[in-house]
Amino acid sequence: MTDSAPETALVTPRFEEAVGLWLKVGVISFGGPAAQIAILHEELVHRRRWVSETTFLTALNYCMLLPGPEAQQLATYMGLKLHGVRGALAAGVLFVLPGAGVLFALAWLAAAHGNWPPLQAAFKGVLPIVVALVAQAVWRIGGRTLKTPAAWIAAVGAFIGLGLLKIAFPWIIAAALVLGLVADRLQHGPGAPDPSAAPEAPLDWRRHAVRLAGLSGLFAALWAAPVALVLTLFGAHPFAEVAGFFTKAAFVTFGGAYAVLPYVAQAAVDHYGWLSRTEMVHGLALAETTPGPLILVTQYVGFFAGWNAAGRGMAGGLSPLAAGGISAALTTWVTFLPCFYFVLAGAPLVDRLANNRRAHAALSGVTSAVVGVIATLALLVAREAFAPGGRLDPIAIVLAVVALIAAIRFKVGPLWLVAVGAGLGILRGVAGI
Repeated sequence: MTDSAPETALVTPRFEEAVGLWLKVGVISFGGPAAQIAILHEELVHRRRWVSETTFLTALNYCMLLPGPEAQQLATYMGLKLHGVRGALAAGVLFVLPGAGVLFALAWLAAAHGNWPPLQAAFKGVLPIVVALVAQAVWRIGGRTLKTPAAWIAAVGAFIGLGLLKIAFPWIIAAALVLGLVADRLQHGPGAPDPSAAPEAPLDWRRHAVRLAGLSGLFAALWAAPVALVLTLFGAHPFAEVAGFFTKAAFVTFGGAYAVLPYVAQAAVDHYGWLSRTEMVHGLALAETTPGPLILVTQYVGFFAGWNAAGRGMAGGLSPLAAGGISAALTTWVTFLPCFYFVLAGAPLVDRLANNRRAHAALSGVTSAVVGVIATLALLVAREAFAPGGRLDPIAIVLAVVALIAAIRFKVGPLWLVAVGAGLGILRGVAGI
């Protein structure tokens, strides 16, 4: 990300132009956060020269500190810089909307026709690909972060804590934050100043506190109004649990979707019983094929929560499709509403926090722990892919290894890998192997 245009050469787009770009990005944003950030950088900095390299990287550093999907929040912040609040809303919503529409259709297909033999065969073929994609995430993040003893302690501790001891995910995140700060203190000394924390200009903290209080009240109302409406019209089950759980999840999604998915899967499958473990893994596979942030997989989980509750006659008399649609919409709302809040609330502090050493030290602890958390997800998916029904499937293991090599060595994108896996799964079903 170099050789960008200087500030004096920047172009100020019309709002309509920006909306067109945000829609384009939402449609083509396959490949996870790294690919999505690269798309934003190419379009905003190089091709259109709407923002400077410095502005883009500062915003990226800040969004990396936030819980939630960093690419979507980066787009939201860029929209805010270009056109204020309406720009933030346009960028953030359009980043999510195309993928949400596609995944809703796929969730219905899986719920309504998941027992159709060709679809079951396609799902079976995709599972080894998902193992490879999750393993790639462990490889990529681990190679970047596991460079110190503290980092390894955080990763191994997270794997043991979440995967073996079943410690709740928020406590894993809290411990990783503390470990990152302790490691920073040991490295720099207890009294070492953080020169990056010194503001370039004084901030009116009183004004900022008043603004933050008003913004918090507004977003609390925006959260409560649709939740209250749904509970009033259709009853509490399963909608109250869906709204509460995914709101909590939205505040602990440090490290990206792969990090929070073991937490979501554990709660959705084992605690709430919204869907089966196999259905959860299928949702992850489908989310890999859609544009937008991978955290949209929560919408799939929400859809199944409503669909299955209605099938048991426990969703206020709604049909499965209606209950699934309402639950999916509620899940998407409470998952992404905090993303807008974090960006709008922190905008005045971006230059102070983006390069703050201690903030990044805390985040480094979380990022290291994420490696261990994602490894637990890899194990969960591998059980479904490699030993369905307790019987070892050597072909699935070979497919996963080949897909992992293709992803790491030859940079084959997840959409192509998933498509090939589905095709091979159907062929295996036809051949009976």
